[in-house]
Amino acid sequence: MCGFAGVFGQLNTHSLTPVVEAMAKSLTHRGPDDDGVWVDDEARIAFGHRRLSVLDLSQEGHQPMLSKDGRYVMAFNGEVYNYQVLRKELESEETINWRGHSDTEVMLEAMSRWGIEHALAKFVGMFAIALFDRRERKLHLIRDRMGEKPLYYGWCAGAFVFGSELKALRKYPGFVEEIDRDTLALYLRHMSVPDPFTIYKRTYKLQPGCMLSLDLTNTTNCPYGTTPYAPISIDGLRLSRWWSLYKIVESGQRSLVVDEADTLDLLESRLRDSVRLQSLADVPLGAFLSGGIDSSLIATLMQLESGSPINTFTIGFHEKKYDEAKYASAIARHLKTKHTELYVTAKDALDVIQQLPH
Repeated sequence: MCGFAGVFGQLNTHSLTPVVEAMAKSLTHRGPDDDGVWVDDEARIAFGHRRLSVLDLSQEGHQPMLSKDGRYVMAFNGEVYNYQVLRKELESEETINWRGHSDTEVMLEAMSRWGIEHALAKFVGMFAIALFDRRERKLHLIRDRMGEKPLYYGWCAGAFVFGSELKALRKYPGFVEEIDRDTLALYLRHMSVPDPFTIYKRTYKLQPGCMLSLDLTNTTNCPYGTTPYAPISIDGLRLSRWWSLYKIVESGQRSLVVDEADTLDLLESRLRDSVRLQSLADVPLGAFLSGGIDSSLIATLMQLESGSPINTFTIGFHEKKYDEAKYASAIARHLKTKHTELYVTAKDALDVIQQLPH
């Protein structure tokens, strides 16, 4: 899962290190395997990262990571599934002495070689990215196409802060937990907080498929109260959309597949490709089974792509009215997976309630 946090701006302390360390520590649950900090006190910018190791478990996959040319520093959360294809494409253009085999390293090299937006267009995956261009002194915050990975940002006590969760921003000294009553009204109306708002004033969610760029050479005035709808350019802050679902749907209307057999073949091909790419890992993977269509289909495709029985897991309930474990068990037997069942009781649910806010 991973998580990151960062800050740009003037602090009362001499070093950004303890501040960004505290911000990243609040995300330990997202990344229990490793932690890292990168700080440029002169530029007044710092990244903190918590890692859940999935690809390249060695220190060569450690974040924040610098590009080989030294231009970019990146902390990112997620996974780019087609990184092996991109790695081969980069190698076809020039001989590269790779440090390791992480997708992080490939992403940095791709952005260095092809440019940020060109590389993003090639990335297949889920990701939230904090990228600092040391040459142009620009900070870029980037969110994946569908917004699978969260990314929050805002201005606090004269500094620009960002992170994978609001709790990281709250750890910044001087953060004001001022509830935005307009957002509260949206929550009561929709039972969720829509992008780009958050429950706090002057704090926002980066919208899916968007990139927020901050020019560190032009940030004399903090845009308090600014509603961040793209595109805007205020004191070096610019929000742009690098991918648009609307444009994809609009262009797809002109090339619809109407033959039923062709449509089914295309769907199966796309699903198999997706499951195969997302099954690449240096740690064991598994699938949750509920006995329903979606999870059963994913487990089936995982098993088709695997040379050995995959791991499947089911949550069961002693109340038969709610229990679906028997259906999941039937699918597991049919697929011959390594199946594990865990039965949850009412006491288990009550015991976890106090942990939910954390």
